[in-house]
Formats: sequence, structure tokens, C-alpha cells
Amino acid sequence: MSSSYLQPFHITLLRHGESVGNAESRWQGQAEYPLTEKGRAQAKALAERWKNEKMKFDHVISSPLERARDTAEIIAAALGLEIEFESLWLERDNGEFSGLTSHEVRQNFQHPSFTTPYDPVGGVGEGDWELFLRAGQALHNLLKHDPAKYLIVSHGGLLNQVMHAIVGVAPQANNAGTRFRFSNTAFAQLTYFPHQHRWAIDKLNDHAHWVDAD
Repeated sequence: MSSSYLQPFHITLLRHGESVGNAESRWQGQAEYPLTEKGRAQAKALAERWKNEKMKFDHVISSPLERARDTAEIIAAALGLEIEFESLWLERDNGEFSGLTSHEVRQNFQHPSFTTPYDPVGGVGEGDWELFLRAGQALHNLLKHDPAKYLIVSHGGLLNQVMHAIVGVAPQANNAGTRFRFSNTAFAQLTYFPHQHRWAIDKLNDHAHWVDAD
């Protein structure tokens, strides 16, 4: 057994700051929306918090979507880090719902009384099972790297399914079951011990740097 196999992974999962799409209650999906001024302030507040806490990361991996990329760049600039962009960490493809407000989705689409995890979202987008599989692939690819301290900057929908993959809970019918909250610039901290296949969840939805984060 190699010595690196005995070392843990330290993984921080961070949702992006408030975007224009968040502020307008839009189904963003993989559509591009910039951060609002509040979102940029949230990211700067977190960067300052982590500087004060002497938080260290070896690698930063981000979704390439603008709202995640800008969040990652604000934090990486403050901490002197480089960023790797990885499309597996994109938000859910929500099909025809993309860019619409919640009201427009309710008014313009039929919503069946029962859905399965295999049904697409927005007609042609990723259903829960498809998103769960992509989240698992993103996690699997991360764990192919050497153990280190990783910051992942991504999106609420995708990060929720990453947490499901970690705790071993598959998507359920009709949107039932557990949800993991990720407010804007909130983060989860996890440690993975590969030689034991053991996860420790140290923090969830931590947004102490911005108390009223959405």
C-alpha cells in the first residue's frame, strides 16, 4: 500500500455567490448569469474570512459557468491560487426551463402529479438520476487525484447530488427525500480516508461570513 493511499483528502464544496439569475428567481441551469454586486461581496467576504483563518488549499477546481468562475477567481486571487476548470462541475442542464422565472415555469409547462428520478427536467434536461450519475463521475474523477486539499466551486443542484453520492442516497421519486442546503457562498467541508473508504462531514452550509446568504 502506497503512503499516499494512507493520506486523507480534504474537500471543500462551495456554491457560487448570488447571481443575477438567483436575484431574479430564474431557473439558471447552464445559462450564463454574472454575479450581482451582493454576490461579489459574498465571495470577497469569504476570501477575507479564509485569509484570516489561514485556510489552505492545494488545488481549486471550478465549474466554467460565469457565476462559479467569478466566485473562484475572487477567492483564488485573494489566496494566491490557480484554478482548473472542469465541465463535470457544471450546474444541471434544465432544458426548456433554462432562463425562465419560477412563475414562467409554473404558467407555461404542465407538471405531472408524479415523477420518477429518470424523468428529464424541462423536457430535455437532466433528471435527478442523470445528474446523480454526473455528480458521482465528478467525485470519482476527483478521487483519482492524489490526496490533497481541494476547493470545488460549483452549483447548488450539482453539489446536492455530490452529497447524495457521498452518503450513498440515490434520488427518489417525486422529489422526495433528503436535500442538502447550499446557500450562496456557503460551503461543506469533508474528509475522505481512502484506505478505510470512510467519509467525515465536518461542516454543512457554512456561511458565517454572510449570515443572510440565500
